[in-house]
Amino acid sequence: MQLRYNFRVYPTVGQQRSLAQAFGCSRVVFNDALAIRQQAFREGRRVSDAELSKLLTESKKTPQRLWLAEVSAVVLQQALADLNTAYRNFFGSVTGARKGGKVAPPRFRSRKDNRQAIRFTKNARFAVTAGRKLRLPKIGDVAVRWSRDLPSDPSSVTLVKDAAGRYFASFVVEVDEQPLPVSDSEVGIDLGLTTFAVLSNGKTIDNPRFLRRAERKLGKAQRMLSRKEKGGKNRAKARVEVARAHARVADTRRDWAHKQSTMIIRDNQAVFVEDLCVKGLARTRLAKSVHDAGWGMFTRMLEEKAARYGRVFSKVDRFFPSSQLCSVCGVVSGKKPLHVREWMCVCGTVHDRDLNAAMNIHAAGRAEWLNACGGTVSPAA
Repeated sequence: MQLRYNFRVYPTVGQQRSLAQAFGCSRVVFNDALAIRQQAFREGRRVSDAELSKLLTESKKTPQRLWLAEVSAVVLQQALADLNTAYRNFFGSVTGARKGGKVAPPRFRSRKDNRQAIRFTKNARFAVTAGRKLRLPKIGDVAVRWSRDLPSDPSSVTLVKDAAGRYFASFVVEVDEQPLPVSDSEVGIDLGLTTFAVLSNGKTIDNPRFLRRAERKLGKAQRMLSRKEKGGKNRAKARVEVARAHARVADTRRDWAHKQSTMIIRDNQAVFVEDLCVKGLARTRLAKSVHDAGWGMFTRMLEEKAARYGRVFSKVDRFFPSSQLCSVCGVVSGKKPLHVREWMCVCGTVHDRDLNAAMNIHAAGRAEWLNACGGTVSPAA
């Protein structure tokens, strides 16, 4: 399986200029190719990938685009590949061949975008030097802060500059599955806002509310930005400060989610969660809290780590009445408002709302898993 390994890089001032030039050339090639495809569509023609590549080669010989030859040709070809991928995803979404949410057609890139990126493949002959630096064509040896070793030779590396002005190198590497010792424990997880997660074994994970805790500092930085004159250097500095504040929140949330998901996958052989409609919940009055919780990122980490470490991961249908169903007698008692945290079933059992939902998610997920594997769902008589 393929994974991404991200590392912080620290280019020199000269290398930052070279990277900025490469970002700009990649953006221009992408926009030129998009304009050509849009014009061909209006005229009822189709432009193939090979034709776009040929047009790029010809444009580098013209006075208007002569400066494209100053950067690595692989970077420019990867810009065309990104456009082709964007169109494939769009057409796949329109025809229904692509799963997931709807994908919009590609748009022109702006030099004011908060995120700039270029990609080098093996054809570019990038390398990690003996001095542990990243050698990039026409850029030089860039200093990398290695937090861990690469498990294999990378097939590509993407250089990214984020809104906070930080540079990262993202390597795509091939890794082998690393099955963990078999565990007898299984768990269902009910995600929430008051408590981030309640596990069917009774454990709870508190909601850290990273964005809420940083709101005061974020608000101060945003007010400082709003007072700066547009187009001025001080406004540019204030914008970076706002971006850095948001980056700290996002980095802290991601690190916390990695630790919690690793702990759950390590301790349980099977993990079952509810398939929440995060996009729909993000359109309600709870939008800020939903985004702050990061449910989608957390469940994605669980799924990826389960696949890597030989665990079972499954999502229960979002319409499954986990909060309405009694985990003891199976009676569906109907919908309950959010302020109802405990309720009594007709069988006399008093339920904690979240723990009962987690137990029901565990039972439903386990039934689907055993049914898919051809096992026995119902207990023997």
